[in-house]
Order: sequence, then C-alpha cells, then structure tokens
Amino acid sequence: MELSKEQKRDIIAKRVAQELHDGDVVTLGIGLPTEVANHVPHDVNIILQSENGMIGVGHRDFNAPERPIVTNAGGLPVTTKPGACFFDTTMSFTLIRGGHVDVTVLGALQVDEEGNLANWMVPEVFVPGMGGAMDLVVGAKKVIVAMEHTAKGEKRILKKCTLPLTAAHEVDMIVTEMCVIDVTPQGLVLKEINPLFSLEDVINATDAELIVPEVFTQQAV
Repeated sequence: MELSKEQKRDIIAKRVAQELHDGDVVTLGIGLPTEVANHVPHDVNIILQSENGMIGVGHRDFNAPERPIVTNAGGLPVTTKPGACFFDTTMSFTLIRGGHVDVTVLGALQVDEEGNLANWMVPEVFVPGMGGAMDLVVGAKKVIVAMEHTAKGEKRILKKCTLPLTAAHEVDMIVTEMCVIDVTPQGLVLKEINPLFSLEDVINATDAELIVPEVFTQQAV
C-alpha cells in the first residue's frame, strides 16, 4: 500500500508512543521521534527530557510565536508540563550519561541484525557532527529506532550497516510504518505487522534476515 510521508510518520510515532509507560524518563531525537510526544496517551504520565536542556517537555506548541523561546532539540516550539525545569548542556548530558533515561527514541539511516545503528552521516556529505546520539544510545536503558522502512527505494534494515556507526549492539526495537521488530541476541524478531501490509511486503522490503514467529506464517497461508 502506498502511504504518504506524513501518514508513515504518523503511524510510526503513534506506535512508538505505545511503548512508553508511567514514570518513564524519555528522550526523543530530532526529526520524526519528536512527533511521539504528540501521541502519548493522556492517561500515561511520562517525563520527557530534551538534550538541549529541559525536562518536563510537553507536546508540540502549534500556537508559538515566530521566534519561540521554548524549543526541543530540533528547534521546534514545545509546551511544558507543571514542574518543568531548564538547565545547561552539562546537566542535560549528566542525566543521559548517568543512566537516568529509561527510553530514547532515535531516527536512523540504517540498522542491522546485530542492533548496530548508523544515523549520523553519509560519507562525502557534510554534517555538523554526531550530536547527542552516541551518548543517548549508550546511556539509555532502552533504545527504539523510529524510521521509515525504506528510503528512496533503498532498504534500511540490513544484514550489516554500510554507513559509519553511531553505536554497536545498542538498538532494542525498530518501529517502521510496516512493522515492529525486536532486536534480540538471536537476531531480528518480527513482533507486529501493520495490517496494511503483508508478511511478504515486510520481507521484500528488508535486507536483514527476520525471525518470523509461526503466527505470521500461518496468517500468510
């Protein structure tokens, strides 16, 4: 099924939000992951931390002025929750590196069967730097990659990453518009398939070897 980019991002953000639980301290990477904040259920009380120096982040602020003062790490205006506070980069990364983040959600260029993540550069293309991604994937207790399954027809879930790594063996879950995959010591386990797609669709769009539970093979018959 052909989905627009906006539809894909909405599906992914909504599904990632289901992985967040009461009391979780969560850091969202720039881009698609920041949209997760808009889909956290009202009865789930999480604590959002932004690496640019804020804890207690709320949802996107669509009524912000042209030059907002309060933004997330991606520069987008956000609301704050009661008790929110602001601090410098040193404190922000003390929280991250100190193991106080329960879940981080990041975008990716590539992920592979070993849970390796490449999300910061394409060779010969200028980038300003890795940012906080390396710290987040190592410091957080759970790492969720939120990304579109393919990009410009290229598969992004690979047997082995070909781009420079951000971190090795740190990804715990991959959420795309097509499916949800758990990264385990045995390999990539298919956890869910979006009903809009078939098992064959997922396998054809994935370079990596997937471990497919029997329930999905029965559905495909």
